[in-house]
Amino acid sequence: MPRFSEIVGQKDIKEELSSAIATGHVSHAYIFHGEPRSGKEFIARAFAQTLLCEKVAEAEGTLPEACDECHSCAQAKSRNHPDIIYVQHNKPNTIGVDDVREGILETVQIKPYSSQYKIYIMEEAEKMTPQAQNALLKTIEEPPAYAVFLLLTSSTEALLPTVLSRCTVLNMMPVPDEDLRRYLINEENVPENRAEICIAFARGNLGRAKAFANNEDFEKIRTNALSLMKNISRMDTSEIMNTLKEISGAGFDINDYLDIMAVWYRDILLFKATHDMNHLIFRDEISSIQKVAQSSDYEGIEEIIQALDTAKCRLRSMVDYELTMELLLLTIKENQD
Repeated sequence: MPRFSEIVGQKDIKEELSSAIATGHVSHAYIFHGEPRSGKEFIARAFAQTLLCEKVAEAEGTLPEACDECHSCAQAKSRNHPDIIYVQHNKPNTIGVDDVREGILETVQIKPYSSQYKIYIMEEAEKMTPQAQNALLKTIEEPPAYAVFLLLTSSTEALLPTVLSRCTVLNMMPVPDEDLRRYLINEENVPENRAEICIAFARGNLGRAKAFANNEDFEKIRTNALSLMKNISRMDTSEIMNTLKEISGAGFDINDYLDIMAVWYRDILLFKATHDMNHLIFRDEISSIQKVAQSSDYEGIEEIIQALDTAKCRLRSMVDYELTMELLLLTIKENQD
């Protein structure tokens, strides 16, 4: 089970949660908001374990820390703690009223078995239907004194304002590069040169940095994405559609793919503005970057970068994959000479 001391970055969140534990002013509902793999679940589980620890240690001037040895900590680490409930849902893309009823409402009035608190952890809370959110809202408005709800989401926009207003919202922040570098090299034993590449593509996301570091297919994804971006201006519609199928069929994580594309176009924008290759991520592709930078205008490159962000938002909102990617690639083709 994660502990506060193992959380990389996220200083403000750690301070708020540790202060809540130390003072006993724990909110009934928290929303952990951040992009996928940003560490939301890690922090939620660390908070839950620390909150229920039988011997939580709090030396002066330090964060409260779970002992990692008591019976409660052992149960939390094995995900068998009776007072930490992970809310499940039957449909992969939807959390419905029945899921909220079965996972929360039917048990929330039962007092904790062995702890002061009863904690409910819901991942992908943005998938709750409006009806499910309204069902949960009634409990959040008048919760039992012992109940704590931890809602993990990549999109607060998908949550009702009434739900947001009754929760303490904790926004995950990008982890500083130096913290990522230290973690990858010291904890994951990643060589320094590979760590630098992973940090560049991770953009402050620890989970993504770890995934890149441990993904044997990362170089394949990188090569595929680069090939597409270098050739898209010469591709017709049918070739673009075939590329869509190849991306999907290759089993690539589409978010990783889009992030690599975003780094490429940011490099182009940076080089166009500064003519300095020393700060580029794709320094080994300088000739191609220089060519695109010379033939494209600022507005076109910025439009492509915006289109990449829009595509990621649409995919998170479950908009049709092929339609989203087709619109993106057409936008790139139109703005890259």
